[in-house]
Amino acid sequence: MNNWILPAIVTVICWGIWGFVPKITTQYINPMSAVIFESIGVIIVGVVVLCLLGFQPEIHPKGVGLAILTGIIGMIGALGFLFAVKSGKVSNVVMFTAMSPILTILLAYLLLKEPITLREGLGMLFAFAALFLIAK
Repeated sequence: MNNWILPAIVTVICWGIWGFVPKITTQYINPMSAVIFESIGVIIVGVVVLCLLGFQPEIHPKGVGLAILTGIIGMIGALGFLFAVKSGKVSNVVMFTAMSPILTILLAYLLLKEPITLREGLGMLFAFAALFLIAK
């Protein structure tokens, strides 16, 4: 098995559950309160990873800055997701937001010059078709 498959499976499982739990969460607390408590969860994972690294994470100014930017963008996205899932059908919201890899692929193409194969291009077209068929 390729080295990336098991972590990718864990990611799919975690993100699949991550997409569902906020629907229940926002029945009890508002999205802005939920993002505060999600942040506490992120801190808990961060502390565990810091311990696993022996309290010596790699430090490079660009890497640290980009990692912090990633956290900010991710949490803004999580907040938007919470607002969407509070009032929308969770299956539609998850399907719509699951289109984000298309933006990632386009950014990789434009900024990193990573080629888009015919197969990947067709996959993106089919993803749009699926979104159209599933979302209202």
